[in-house]
Amino acid sequence: MSYIVWNASPIIFSIGGVSIRWYGLLFALGFIVGYEIISWMYKKENKQQKDLENLTIVMILATVIGARLGHCFFYEPAYYLSHPLEIIAVWKGGLASHGAAIGILLGLWLYKLAKKDVNYLWLLDRIVVPVALAGSFIRIGNFFNSEILGIQASVPWAIIFERIDNIPRHPVQLYESIAYLIIFFILYFTYNKKKSQTPRGLLFGMFLALIFGARFFLEFFKEQQTYLEQSLSLNMGQILSIPFVLVGIYFWVTASRRKVQISRAK
Repeated sequence: MSYIVWNASPIIFSIGGVSIRWYGLLFALGFIVGYEIISWMYKKENKQQKDLENLTIVMILATVIGARLGHCFFYEPAYYLSHPLEIIAVWKGGLASHGAAIGILLGLWLYKLAKKDVNYLWLLDRIVVPVALAGSFIRIGNFFNSEILGIQASVPWAIIFERIDNIPRHPVQLYESIAYLIIFFILYFTYNKKKSQTPRGLLFGMFLALIFGARFFLEFFKEQQTYLEQSLSLNMGQILSIPFVLVGIYFWVTASRRKVQISRAK
């Protein structure tokens, strides 16, 4: 069979020894577009726009720190505990979405403590909408980097990552990107239907259940990412996804029941 050969450079251009990469551009684009989406939500609900700058800073720090620590301690703890200075070397790569999720939850909790008038669950419901879209952008960045490889495949759309090897593989980065994009639209249209009247916790629950449910399933198409997974029946990504899915189902069901009770009361 004739497979697709992928050999695109991860670098867009370089100036004076500084390289601009597709991954970095797409990562930044996730925050830029996310800011615009949250700004639109704030306007729809007559919230203070001035709060968005601080919220954006919190989101950036929480995402990067959480994703980096997640990668270091979920996937390669022995190495990073013996080389602690490598933890801060974010430019060398290594970010984990599960760590990012934990970082965002903690970061927004701290933000909520400083902003007494902000409801934590209300904030999570809004933030998860652009986060799903950012996840889609980031997986395209992974595709440009020829990383997070899929297992060997014989399907017509299999891709050979020429910079890695000559094995046709599932383009699992694109599978995830498409899945997250679909989930973004589901969350967006669910919010847009009732806006401020959306039941608290509904979007947050949907996000966790759908994103990490998709992640659990798509992990079956990925190569192992760490030696720790060799002795496990499920890989690390799947193990870490299970609690997120369960928490998501809880919030989704709870919010849906609350919605039904309100409708009956009317």
